[in-house]
Amino acid sequence: MLFRVDHASTVSLAGQIAVQIRVAVLKGELVPSERLPAARELATSLGINMHTVLRAYGVLRDERIIEMRQGRGAWVHPEVEPGFVRLGAIAEQFRAEARRLGLSQPEIRRIIEGTPS
Repeated sequence: MLFRVDHASTVSLAGQIAVQIRVAVLKGELVPSERLPAARELATSLGINMHTVLRAYGVLRDERIIEMRQGRGAWVHPEVEPGFVRLGAIAEQFRAEARRLGLSQPEIRRIIEGTPS
């Protein structure tokens, strides 16, 4: 799989990587238990910091889209649920749009929770 990042995007570099992995899982381009590129390897190929890739992998791990195996790398979760992948992609789009609009964290929280301002 070929990853790309756009340094001019309003979406963080880690967010861009996470979105690309989510989409690849949704499309079946990445399948359960498939190994992802090593963080250092991916960072080098994209010309970014390895910690940026690890941040993306951490978000996807928290969403149960991937799992990280100590000393062995990152893998698509063997029991990945497409619904979670879709929700993760929607959440990332929402965060990017909220940042673009200049919303604060409390404003975003109120929108998500549906509470009045």
